[in-house]
Amino acid sequence: MKQMKFFNRDVSWLAFNHRVLQEAQDPSVPLLERLFFLGIYSSNLDEFFKIRIASLHYIIRTGKRTQKKLDFEPKTLLKKLLDIVKKQQVLFSKIFEEDIVPNLKKNNIHILRRLELDEAQSKWVAQYFHDHMLPYVQPVLLFKNMVRPFLNNNELYLTIQMKEMKKNSDNLYYAIVKIPSDHLPRFVEVPSQSAQKSVILLDDIVRHSVSWLFPGFQILDTYSIKLTRDAELYIDDEFSGDLMAKIKQSLMKRNVGQASRMVYDLAMPPKMLTLLKGMFQVGDLEMLPEKRYHNKSDFLSFPDFGKNHLKNVPLPPLPYPPFKEAESIFKAIEQKDHLLVFPFHSYDPVIDYFRLAATDPFVTEIKVTQYRVSHSSPIMEALIEAAEAGKKVFVFIEVKARFDEEKNLKWGERLEKAGVKVHYSLPGRKVHAKMAVVTRVVKKVKTHYTYLSTGNFNEKTATIYSDFGFFSTKPAYYTDILKLFDYLEHDGLKEEIYETILVGQSNLRETLSAMVQQEISSAKKGQKASIVLKMNSLEDKEMIKQLYYASEKGVKIKLIIRGVCCLIPKVKGMSSNISAISIVDRFLEHSRVFYFHNQGQPKLYLSSADWMERNLSFRVETSFPLFDPDCIKIVKDILNLQWKDGVKARIIDATLSNRYRVNKDNPPVHSQVDTYFYIKNLTYD
Repeated sequence: MKQMKFFNRDVSWLAFNHRVLQEAQDPSVPLLERLFFLGIYSSNLDEFFKIRIASLHYIIRTGKRTQKKLDFEPKTLLKKLLDIVKKQQVLFSKIFEEDIVPNLKKNNIHILRRLELDEAQSKWVAQYFHDHMLPYVQPVLLFKNMVRPFLNNNELYLTIQMKEMKKNSDNLYYAIVKIPSDHLPRFVEVPSQSAQKSVILLDDIVRHSVSWLFPGFQILDTYSIKLTRDAELYIDDEFSGDLMAKIKQSLMKRNVGQASRMVYDLAMPPKMLTLLKGMFQVGDLEMLPEKRYHNKSDFLSFPDFGKNHLKNVPLPPLPYPPFKEAESIFKAIEQKDHLLVFPFHSYDPVIDYFRLAATDPFVTEIKVTQYRVSHSSPIMEALIEAAEAGKKVFVFIEVKARFDEEKNLKWGERLEKAGVKVHYSLPGRKVHAKMAVVTRVVKKVKTHYTYLSTGNFNEKTATIYSDFGFFSTKPAYYTDILKLFDYLEHDGLKEEIYETILVGQSNLRETLSAMVQQEISSAKKGQKASIVLKMNSLEDKEMIKQLYYASEKGVKIKLIIRGVCCLIPKVKGMSSNISAISIVDRFLEHSRVFYFHNQGQPKLYLSSADWMERNLSFRVETSFPLFDPDCIKIVKDILNLQWKDGVKARIIDATLSNRYRVNKDNPPVHSQVDTYFYIKNLTYD
């Protein structure tokens, strides 16, 4: 067998973000959706710099390389990643300027530059600046070796080159003002005499009015900049002291962290660039040139002007008939297992499950984990109502859910005030499992209604994330889930043995390995052997090595990986029997499915866990098998649709070129749209 090779995780992630950029480039995608994908790409990239690039800078700066030996040279990798980003930024600008902007004009939507304003619009913009922006722009003159202004994380600023209006004065002066997109919409609609819709960026409103801020100076030019700061929470020792206090302390430092990137206008004069680098202590490797405008994640909020024909045809969430027709959700779950497929199914049944638990007089206890919670959550409100009604409610809140820490803490405080028993993060690990149990006692008979999912208890993301939600009263599920809740209530100090579900840090890795080994054993005997894996990320090298070995022993392996894939498919002598695709489309593929042929007795698991080292070894995850034939068939049919996708599937190959997959179906399978109509046409006994 060849020497095993792997894609670098961060290089693979950038290939994924390129697939997002491809959606913005795709002329078959409605125009305003293409603009939306530019926003998603930029938002993704911002987070990449806040965490992954910042971590590389931290390693280079401090020499701290974590406890394990790195398999890359940090500075070499950093340069490679920055080169990839720069190439993607060139493509981004080309898509926006040469394709999307002209097509917006064809549809009577004009993004105006300040020099394109007519006289009436110019006056309107000046008035808008004085009425709405003046308190926020914070003008500051820049002088070398003087006190430097503080740049807020990921916010926009305009740097100004100017000179005094006095005669014979060629001295250059520099200043900076804030572009207040944290207070005001980035895109402002400007009145127009014609039927066209006109918008101007907040940046250009500041440019238009900046001379008013510096009387006595002639403005020569302006250039925008943005500083991205390290947003990782560096908690050196989670095992001693008050972990929650340490998290809160780290959160206060997040927005003042070391710079990991300064984005600047590539037209900026070298002298000004040198001044800014010194003033804000940014090195060459932190500098990233872009064109005139930054913070393009704001395209996520670009106004649609009611032009629905430039957006996706709606796929309204479908009701789930067995719950609609039943006497109650609890009665329906007692009769059989139920599988919902989001966002194609409405998320209402999950909300109703908690609301009914809060008001049903026979419910005695509710237990649930929370990882990423929405700001206004009816589920959390239902838990508060249940506690106030005297029911026992236990909620485990994972505070270390990145960028949701503060929100989770606030919800925890509200729950505790209502009488909910709340436990928070465990030292050294994250609780990523998505599970709940509602207990009812009717005539001394106790019934446990279990809910397990591949996605968070988040009503907002449930409309755009593709996930599975599963209800059951089978003892095989609730017995293990109650054990896991007992483990969480005892702060992870109580060892548990699980019979049915797979739990991260317990039996998850070893059971997955055993199932791969079973397929290898079958292949060696000349029997059929196959594995289908769907997940967000495949990074764990030990599991990848097992897949490589299985491939070369004859196991047929299909991978559907949305994001990071460190496995290199279709390499002769290493991964000949492994094929991999990635689907990026209108909904974010988020579910994890593990399917093993198992000598004709298939095993199918749904999971909260990706095959990453952190998930398999350092997180509390759940993977649960499906036993109900109807539920199994639904998952297998959806996997089959995704594998046949000939519209949005890209091939993951050794070159990471993201070639679109072409199949022979006519019309080609468009898996997300076809899944919607598959769900819509399902019949239920």
